[in-house]
Amino acid sequence: MKRNATAVWNGSGKEGAGHLTTQSTVLNKTQYSWKSRFEEGVGTNPEELIASAHAGCYTMKLSFVLGGANYTPEMIEAKCDITLEAGVITKSELYVTAKVPGITAEEFTKLAEEAHAGCLVGKLFVCEKSLVSATLA
Repeated sequence: MKRNATAVWNGSGKEGAGHLTTQSTVLNKTQYSWKSRFEEGVGTNPEELIASAHAGCYTMKLSFVLGGANYTPEMIEAKCDITLEAGVITKSELYVTAKVPGITAEEFTKLAEEAHAGCLVGKLFVCEKSLVSATLA
């Protein structure tokens, strides 16, 4: 399986602008720029997309891990913070809340950590990555 996305950039680094398109066209010429990346401009940025990929991959992996332990989650929500410092992505931190009938907090934490270790997107990172919190709703 292969998936793809295309980025087009026009102009200089600070004054230029670009757009991103994904194979599925969920992103279709979605704008990004210096301002959307380093200030508060309109559009997306690579760090935001990395955060969404990590959170999305993790929630799906956790659902599979819970299912393997005979639990069916009603809801899993993961927020991912990507930290960019001095031009380097230094951290990817997950904050997870889930509603899982019949599970203890201890068992949930164990399975949440297992999912964290097995998350395919998380395995790509060479920066610090952590499951900061895993709580039941």
